[in-house]
Amino acid sequence: MLSYVDRIQMVVPDRKEAVARWQAVFGAEQLAEDGSRHLNAHRTTVQAGRSLFEFLEPAGPGPIQDFRDRWGQGLYGAGFSTPDLTALAKRLADKGCPTVEEGGRLYLGETRFGMPIVLTEDPSPAGRGYTGHIRCVYEVTNPVGDWEAATAYYTDLFSLDDSKYCPIGSKLYGYQGTLTLFDPPNRLDRVEVVTTYEGSGAMDRFYRKRGDSLYMCYIETDDVFAMQARMEANHLRYSPGEGRPDGTNLFIHPQALFGMLMGVSKTMYGWAWSGHPELAGAPLGTGH
Repeated sequence: MLSYVDRIQMVVPDRKEAVARWQAVFGAEQLAEDGSRHLNAHRTTVQAGRSLFEFLEPAGPGPIQDFRDRWGQGLYGAGFSTPDLTALAKRLADKGCPTVEEGGRLYLGETRFGMPIVLTEDPSPAGRGYTGHIRCVYEVTNPVGDWEAATAYYTDLFSLDDSKYCPIGSKLYGYQGTLTLFDPPNRLDRVEVVTTYEGSGAMDRFYRKRGDSLYMCYIETDDVFAMQARMEANHLRYSPGEGRPDGTNLFIHPQALFGMLMGVSKTMYGWAWSGHPELAGAPLGTGH
């Protein structure tokens, strides 16, 4: 019942500064300045590609203030869209999952496996187009103590088809798990649910500090070299993915994005590790 990784929610120290950073690096457009009573937060929303980024600052006691007080800044939550939000709301109610409706958004009332979730209805075909220099956010990474249990929970709660999933693992980055692909081979959108190997590297250190949580997101862009050039022009830290400066992949350091690690892959290249390597060199636009 999920279609897209629709939005990323971040706790930032200065929303205006975050907007300026996203405009400089991703060509983002500011859409809204409002707030959330449920989160008790001030909110600024920008669009880059077809995806939304919500920058949050606490308005008082609540989950955003708790996050800020504990971690300072960074990736807070993930948003997914569905073809029929009413039907999904009914399913969640039938599953005994509490929700909070606010302004056309449906927040899960409990956070399981360290991933706060907000749900929205799919944009209309004539609605949200592409903005700026990227295509979309297609993945959030959810390190957990038991990736099989977390995957089973998401599969059942959202009525996902586990026959579409792709196993994932990396000796280099030290983890194993699954990609809960929503609609392959049409879209890359998914949650990467993983368990780290103790002592294996940066993701494991993050997990040992925070426990079940959100670690990073992944975007795709038609021109990774242009993204690299914008990073350099703005004196922001990044590194080529797996040490390959070939224009297929890079990582933007958390220092550059207010505490959030972001992976960047060339459009369609994410299929190379997502179960359809034959699509990794497909023409731009295929699968969108």
